[in-house]
Amino acid sequence: MSAVVWTAAASLAAWLWLLLGQGFFWRTDLRLPPRRDPDTWPSVCVVVPARDEAAVLPESLPSLLAQDYPGQAEIFLVDDGSSDGTGTLARSLADRHGGLPLTVGSPGEPPPGWTGKLWAVRHGIGLARARAPRYLLLTDADIAHEPDSLRELVAAAETAGFELVSQMARLRVASMWERLVVPAFVYFFAQLYPFRWIAKRGSRTAAAAGGCVLLSTAAAERAGIPDSIRHAVIDDVTLARAVKRSGGRIWLGLAERVDSVRPYPGLGDLWRMVSRSAYAQLRHNPLILFGTVLGLALIYLVPPVALFGGLATGSAAPAALGGVAWLVMTATYIPMLRYYRQTLWLAPLLPFTAFLYLLMTVDSAVQHYRGRGAAWKGRTYTRPDPAPERN
Repeated sequence: MSAVVWTAAASLAAWLWLLLGQGFFWRTDLRLPPRRDPDTWPSVCVVVPARDEAAVLPESLPSLLAQDYPGQAEIFLVDDGSSDGTGTLARSLADRHGGLPLTVGSPGEPPPGWTGKLWAVRHGIGLARARAPRYLLLTDADIAHEPDSLRELVAAAETAGFELVSQMARLRVASMWERLVVPAFVYFFAQLYPFRWIAKRGSRTAAAAGGCVLLSTAAAERAGIPDSIRHAVIDDVTLARAVKRSGGRIWLGLAERVDSVRPYPGLGDLWRMVSRSAYAQLRHNPLILFGTVLGLALIYLVPPVALFGGLATGSAAPAALGGVAWLVMTATYIPMLRYYRQTLWLAPLLPFTAFLYLLMTVDSAVQHYRGRGAAWKGRTYTRPDPAPERN
């Protein structure tokens, strides 16, 4: 057998393993676990770090103010050095819409060793501490919640005994590039961190989606959140790992009524979103980067190359192996496209999208070694994350 056939066979074997042995990552039916209303609704403080978010706050903040929560709840929005009037806008929205009480704070510039977002979260948790809440809802400024979102999160945590309940907000898919890239982003995330493994007792897999994290204050204190993860660029995964390592039970699933309103209209916007943290995900390790590039090529690029190359040269074996691998790949992507209500014709294009992600990952490493690190809204972080939890 030629090297081409062996490579195509390895790609197919990888896809059969991913199909059956990677926690059924491709299924999209994992929603909030069964829940019932508690006898007494615990108090909750909502912490919203916000830096230059005036463009999205009119869509997101009113949804938090309008939460229909039977217990005591309060919102703390932390204006992280914004230059666009984020704090002033937040106050005016609260005056206009009413609803839950809103406090706007400002922590000043983060000290060395802290990312801006986590420094803002620390300030928000400090403000909330005076209320002695049982739970903290950590949510990003671009996340819009349906009126029962907080109620359902708390009910799920109370019923099942989870100390961290996180939902992967449905990202915006309006532009052509969003339709091509965004569903794949969630698909790849689930492949790396299978949701079904996260809630398993004894499993080392830990992850959360930073846009929507309900965290018990007891678990936060036990895990030293946020001080213990103060330099994490990929803060959601690192937070979940810290909580799980300290003995907390965690859960992550897809959201139905929690949405991101942040637009990524062009490829450049999406490129920056992915590349700013991709190399941090690989622990800033060149060997892991090299292995990742080879792995992406083997899994996503070899199938179409083997199929078309085999057809062009009249070689049946690589064409058949590549075709079956591409078919399995396409089939596993269809549920995510359905979840995002996108045309299924995008499924066979997954190799092209994966190639874009490969380039974004390499670019992330290039930017790191040029000293630019993970850049976000005028700040650059060059200190490596602690190694993220692996499967």
